[in-house]
Amino acid sequence: MFFALKGPNFNGNSFAKQALDSGAAYVIIDEEEYLLNDRCIHVADVLETLQRLGTYHRFQSKATIVALTGSNGKTTTKELIDAVLSRKFKTIATRGNLNNHIGVPLTLLSIREDTEIAIIEMGANHQEEIAFLCSLAQPDHGYITNFGKAHLEGFGGVEGVIKGKSEMYDHLMAHGKHIFWNADDPIQATKLKEYNHKTGFSTDKTHYESISFLGASPTVKLKVKEESIVTQLPGAYNFTNCAIAALMGIYFEVPLSDIKNGIEAYHPKNNRSQLIEKNGLHIMLDAYNANPTSMKAALEAFEQLPGSHKTVLLGDMFELGESAAEEHQKVSELVEQMPLKACFLIGEHFYGTETHCQRFRSFEAFSEYLRENPIKNGTVLIKGSRGMALERALDML
Repeated sequence: MFFALKGPNFNGNSFAKQALDSGAAYVIIDEEEYLLNDRCIHVADVLETLQRLGTYHRFQSKATIVALTGSNGKTTTKELIDAVLSRKFKTIATRGNLNNHIGVPLTLLSIREDTEIAIIEMGANHQEEIAFLCSLAQPDHGYITNFGKAHLEGFGGVEGVIKGKSEMYDHLMAHGKHIFWNADDPIQATKLKEYNHKTGFSTDKTHYESISFLGASPTVKLKVKEESIVTQLPGAYNFTNCAIAALMGIYFEVPLSDIKNGIEAYHPKNNRSQLIEKNGLHIMLDAYNANPTSMKAALEAFEQLPGSHKTVLLGDMFELGESAAEEHQKVSELVEQMPLKACFLIGEHFYGTETHCQRFRSFEAFSEYLRENPIKNGTVLIKGSRGMALERALDML
């Protein structure tokens, strides 16, 4: 079925005939002039119809719905959960980052008759968005990765981020559903203090499911019950992502050996926490997105990597609103304290910082510099917001 969605620069209704000619069984339109034959279904609003159909399909299925959101680590966490649960169950999971008001219903519609667990990622950049996505998916279980400095412009500051992301727990609690949580997170601990229908993990052995952090040099190692797990993920920040996947495995009674194998076999991709060897360089590529919280975590992880000749290549962080100048200055000061061979800051925001690092107003300006001054050896961190597309630097290294 072809849903004739509209955007600022296109009208899906105008593709109705082409969709039918290309083999669509039906086209869903919301402009009467495109009503061609009985394979065209005219509705008041195509997007609303897609969303309502996703929810309808969700309730025709017997699949258990596990939802997750958070400021950082959503997609990696989703893939780790899928890597573990798919060892025992027939699963589907959000593809890529189709996690918004269109992506969530599309994911719900990808649930098949034999699907046992559907893992639904939810993203948001303003208040009430997570609440709406939960109303579509009606999850049975939920988890929030963390509350960080992401989309500050849309949420209205850090407190707004906490309020907006917490809409998932608000929905689950209001419906008496089950919550997974990180018992080491003080915000989650406060939010869920009076709620009993929850399962948590903690590095504190005195309560909850004890999952130990064994280090991250260069990749995360953890201990779950009596099993040690060596991941392919760099950075201590990935520990909680692995821990929640292990916790869900325990909850859904996946054998411990399968939990271990699922997490150990997961290989990061799509410019997220990737370790790449190229032309004698050791590259940590984490250029899918960036905000002040994830930038700080990536720099700390990079500092822990072995090697002495280290170069940092950072791009602007977007959607920070009035905090943009202050947050970029903080990152530049953090970088200045690191023992680095070189540091390159790219983008209008970083260009406006006061720093000893080399600054470039655009990627094009940086690439011209790199052509004349190639990075020849050592370890390199590449990190920036999606709009900076810093993975382009890989072709030049």
